[in-house]
Amino acid sequence: MNNSLTLADLHSSWPDFTHNINLFLEELGLDQLSLECDHAALRVNSTSVADELSNALCNDGVVISNNMINGRPILIIELNTPLQLTNLTIDCIELPYPGSKQYPIEGWEHIELVLPCQANNCEQLTQALVERVPHLADVIDNKTEIKVKLSSPSGEHERLANPTIAFKKGNICIKVHPHGIKEVIASEQS
Repeated sequence: MNNSLTLADLHSSWPDFTHNINLFLEELGLDQLSLECDHAALRVNSTSVADELSNALCNDGVVISNNMINGRPILIIELNTPLQLTNLTIDCIELPYPGSKQYPIEGWEHIELVLPCQANNCEQLTQALVERVPHLADVIDNKTEIKVKLSSPSGEHERLANPTIAFKKGNICIKVHPHGIKEVIASEQS
């Protein structure tokens, strides 16, 4: 476990992370959909590392959400200088404070893509995604080595249903949901 993860570490690991994400996007067929990537997410194992990263990231951004989700704070930091992932611009980072789970690798963990649709639950989201990428039906039915998790996470003030499909292979994860993070945060204000 690395207790000294820094912003410099995140910058130096970004090229490898994006390379692996791009390969996984291609394998899933999601690269053909021209979806928006609303944020990239980190995983850390200690509060001190989360505090240090939060402070460092806020030197080039601002916290636009600090919400309790599943009993722990999760920050969304909007960057002044967006990250680039091939043709995708990512202007927000999700920084979850640690819960009880210890991650084998700290650092970049996943990206989240927005599939614009009216899905209010995982079944509707699955249908919308499979209509666009039919071969994902087998993946979602667990007929491949790719792990799939369907969930409907929500913060304590969210008013917008945002079901999620997570595709995981090794240490790489790509999540798909119908609403972008800024839209979800706006729903908390109403």
